Amino acid sequence: MSKISLVIVSIIVMVAVESCSKKTQPSRSVINTDKITDTLKLVSDIRADTSLVEIKADSVMVNKPAVKRKPRESTPKVIVVNDKYASKSVDGRFYYDLQGHRYWRNKTDGKYYLFNKSMLSDEAFKKPN
Repeated sequence: MSKISLVIVSIIVMVAVESCSKKTQPSRSVINTDKITDTLKLVSDIRADTSLVEIKADSVMVNKPAVKRKPRESTPKVIVVNDKYASKSVDGRFYYDLQGHRYWRNKTDGKYYLFNKSMLSDEAFKKPN
């Protein structure tokens, strides 16, 4: 009994594999428009109404438009922000986050500068006493 069920299962698997491999793909060749116009003329002779005639577009090669990338937005190096909208860090310095970048307040001119490593040694960006 188990041999019969094993044979049946194996036949079902073989049929499924064979049927999946027989898929057809549409052709990518460009069709001749003269043949279509001739066909439409013949059909229009037979029928007065040509709106019933359908032309399948799957056999016609379609060109997709090129995808254009957006230009990269430039990040300003210096911004001016009112201090009431800025956040205060644990050590007392003001910072402002804009477009995923952090700007730190300069003590001398009050402007906010994009963070860079030179700020670590600059006295204008040190924490207040």
